[in-house]
Amino acid sequence: MRVYDIILKKRNGNRLTKEEIAFVVDGYTKGEIPDYQISALLMAVYFQGMDDEETSDLTEAMMKSGEVYDLSAISGRKIDKHSTGGVGDKTSIILAPLMASAGLVVPMMSGRGLGHTGGTLDKLESIPGFRTNLTKEEFISNLKKINVAMTGQSASIAPADKKMYSLRDVTGTVESVPLIAASIMSKKLAEGIEGLVLDVKVGTGAFMKDIDDARRLARAMVDIGNLKGVKTVAIITAMEQPLGKTIGNSLEIKECISALRGKWPEDLKKVTLTLGAWMLRIADGISGQKAGDIQQYKERLEGLINNGAAFKRFVEMVDAQYGDPETAFKPSLLPSAKKIKQIIIQKEGYIQRMDAEKIGIASMMLGAGRQRIEDSIDHSAGIILNKKVGDYVKSGEQIAMFYYNDDKRLKEAEEVFLSGIEIGTEKVKTKDLILEVVE
Repeated sequence: MRVYDIILKKRNGNRLTKEEIAFVVDGYTKGEIPDYQISALLMAVYFQGMDDEETSDLTEAMMKSGEVYDLSAISGRKIDKHSTGGVGDKTSIILAPLMASAGLVVPMMSGRGLGHTGGTLDKLESIPGFRTNLTKEEFISNLKKINVAMTGQSASIAPADKKMYSLRDVTGTVESVPLIAASIMSKKLAEGIEGLVLDVKVGTGAFMKDIDDARRLARAMVDIGNLKGVKTVAIITAMEQPLGKTIGNSLEIKECISALRGKWPEDLKKVTLTLGAWMLRIADGISGQKAGDIQQYKERLEGLINNGAAFKRFVEMVDAQYGDPETAFKPSLLPSAKKIKQIIIQKEGYIQRMDAEKIGIASMMLGAGRQRIEDSIDHSAGIILNKKVGDYVKSGEQIAMFYYNDDKRLKEAEEVFLSGIEIGTEKVKTKDLILEVVE
């Protein structure tokens, strides 16, 4: 078997066998196949695609390239949630302790931000001392003790994916449905979970700009998960404007702390509780119980917010991962920017549109994000939105606040931000955030 022949086969639009895919993944993981040949194959897949069986075989090969956790000794239903990434998307940080307080076991492996999208690990690391590089033993110990652990992808989990993702990032092959599906699902299946809820974002601030592409990605991942014995559901949610009112690491942690204490914007609340409700529904289904009504699950979760159980579990999680638990009670202990700039709008009317991607890019320019995976970030930088789509603004009114330490790209960031704001005379009806459920 030669890699050259496999590249030609896919380049010409033919399907690859399970053996061919396993040969390539295994050889690349071991360093026996060079980057330039895998780059050629990834580009062939980008243009020619993969069918369902190929995508499933690629996922399995990538999953088996490393260690697969066995969590069967831990009592409770192991259910995770994953988002395809957006601007201001902080739901994981609220959901993990919330679902743990509801009795689920939440083994969550998250990623870092890249480009205009924020990363869960970066946000968590703005908490003083918080460690996201847990060992397998620490990860499992925390799941046993407090039902939740949030960590990054270890070197032993799907190493093929780690190598391929770095290559995709620099070869223009990121936006491929089979490659995205295999990348996400190989890591998730290696966690040892029983159920998974996927938040597939669509819109200006998401990787998937088109609803049809989002549906294809959602369907591909749901089929892979269920085929491999993990009950999987995807919720397609809108990412046309940022979720919540904060963009940037420590700012978003502050918003999460407020949310866990019952004070949160309606859009963030709606998406978070919907995802959590489906996690509970999946857990009941796996346990053989009759699936309940989504609204009833939401009310149960809101009760755990209101009675302080979710916040208490967040404090325990921070403490268990070597962070300063006092941060939860005194958010002022989080990194704080030295400079603040009011962003003024010079038009009057209703906000028709807030381009999530442009706002995310503006936040990145302030230091809150990275263009390359090796870039450092400023945990204190970011944006707070004072207005959202549908709100009325007067000329000269403050629409947002920029938090930053380095004003090198401040002017450019403001220009990009304002170019994403559209003002009109008609009040627009905000679109529904929950677009579809793919089971």
